[in-house]
Parts: sequence; C-alpha cells; structure tokens
Amino acid sequence: MREIIVRENEAGQRLDKFLRKYMSEAPGSFLYKMLRKKNIVWNGKKATGSEKLKEGDRIRLFLSDETIRQFSAEAQPQGGQEMVPVGMIPDIIYEDRHILLLNKPAGMLSQKAKKEDISVVEYVISYLLAQGEITQESLRTFKPSVCNRLDRNTTGLIIAGKSLAGLQAAASLLKERKIRKYYLCIVKGKITDQRKIQGFLTKDEKHNTVKIAAKGDALIETEYMPLAWREDMTLLKVHLITGKTHQIRAHLASAGHPLLGDYKYGDRAWNDVYKKQYRTGAQMLHAYQIIFPHMDVPFDGISKRAFYAEVPPVFWRLIKETVWEHGTQEALEVRH
Repeated sequence: MREIIVRENEAGQRLDKFLRKYMSEAPGSFLYKMLRKKNIVWNGKKATGSEKLKEGDRIRLFLSDETIRQFSAEAQPQGGQEMVPVGMIPDIIYEDRHILLLNKPAGMLSQKAKKEDISVVEYVISYLLAQGEITQESLRTFKPSVCNRLDRNTTGLIIAGKSLAGLQAAASLLKERKIRKYYLCIVKGKITDQRKIQGFLTKDEKHNTVKIAAKGDALIETEYMPLAWREDMTLLKVHLITGKTHQIRAHLASAGHPLLGDYKYGDRAWNDVYKKQYRTGAQMLHAYQIIFPHMDVPFDGISKRAFYAEVPPVFWRLIKETVWEHGTQEALEVRH
C-alpha cells in the first residue's frame, strides 16, 4: 500500500487526472477499475475519479510496489540552480505561495523547444527544488511552469505558477486580457503621438516569422506611447493589448518603425551601426511592467499592484547615452 498526501501546489485538479500523471503508463480503464474495486481510495472512501483534490487529501493505492513502478514514468531528473548558467539566472521580482514574477534575461527560452534546452521553466523547477517547496515525487503530478512567453532575446517580466491554482488564475487573467502588459523598445523614426494600431497577423511556420495584413483571421491590437524621441529614433512604451507571436516586432515594422537590433523584421544597416558600437545582438525589446487587476485571497498579494523589471545593461546604456530631442527625463525614469 502507498499513501499520497496532496500538496498545496497539486490541489484543484480532479482525482483521475492526478492518477493519470502519477501512473502515466497505466491505461485509463485500469485506473477506473481500481477506483471501482476500492483498490484506490480517496480520504478513506470509494471515489469515482471526478473528485476535486484539496491540500491534505489522502490517496491510498492498495497496489503492489511492482505494479506502481510498472505504470509510473519516473520524474525527469532536475538539478539545483546550477543547471542554469550563472549569467542567465533570472531575477525574482515577486514571490508568494502561488506566483513567481521573474526578469528573464536575453538568450533564455521561456519554455524549452528541445529536450536539452534550459528554459525559464527549468530554472523555476530547480529553484523550487532547492527551496524544498517541491520534490522529485511531486513533479510526477504537477510541474510548475510559465504563464506567458517571451521570445528568446526579449527580456523582462514573466509570470510563473508555483501551484496549479497559480497557473490557472494567471492563465485566466491573461486570456481575459485583465493583466496590463507594457514593453519598452527603441524603434526607427520619429514618433511624437500616442496611437493604437490594428492589423491581422498570419504565421509562417516554415520560416518562424509572421506577416501583418489589413485583413485575415487573427486580429491584433498594439498601443504605443512615445517617451523620448529624436529625428531618427524613438523610445516607446508599448501596451500589448493582444498577445500574438512577434506581435510588437512585426506590427511596428509594418507601420514603418522597426525595432533596433531586430534582424528578422528590421533595418540591417541601421542595426549594424548600433551593434558595432553597443553590441546589440538582438532586438531592444523589454517586458517592462505588469499591472494586475483586483484579486481575492489567496492572490491578494498581487491585487491591483504594478511590477517592474529593471532594464538590461545594454538597453539602459542606449537610453542613457542617446541625446534625445524630447523626453530625456522621461527616458531616464524607466530604469527601475
């Protein structure tokens, strides 16, 4: 017999889904048969599998260790924080029992694309293992993850869920567009007025690019506010209303204002000038600010709060050393 006590970060999921993760190689028919025969019980009672789990619930498996091993895929080994190269460890902006806010550095994936990748997800898991907040055993039934994604070379704020409740709450807010997300970027050309632009985005999966058109299926909305400008470039604060792949980069480029350092959608000759002087190897785009709506317990710690991610050094040097015609003070106030 094996007893499993449900942890806080596992709570909120159905019993049958929990069991499918814990014994991922077991057919569903086997699990439901064991529930019917009371070889798997929940809080000492017969269960159907539809029960919602709460922290402290006890699940007993009246199965042999050999059977459990046969049907269980071992949790993937996760190391400590040393898994992530020291120079790429994200700064933690905020943390509570359910949510982590991180400042993602350039060069790090939000989620792994290949098995050998190290992403923000691997860092979060490594960090929580080192803190003793999760265990290798608990990774079999719940895996902390990120709620929003940034391109590899886009820096800034990422929301991660430490618990299922945290993941679900943040995902719901993002889907309903109740979280306001603001970015900083430097673009080509002079912009002096706030604008909201719309378009339709189409993905080109083969080339990992997107195109913006006047009509199509995926409507996108981007609002931008100039903070500082001169004749050849502008520092923008961008409100990402919809959140599609490469939206800010492609949308601003289609409007005639490509991002500095963006070789996929931008101006190569212009980029090369700054790459030589400042070593800008990627787009100057930073997820700068997140504002949460009113939230009830247990998320009252982030309710109606704004969080900022410090601008990375290369980006900050560009802001500070550029001679702006207008908005010098506004530009210098974004450091945080």
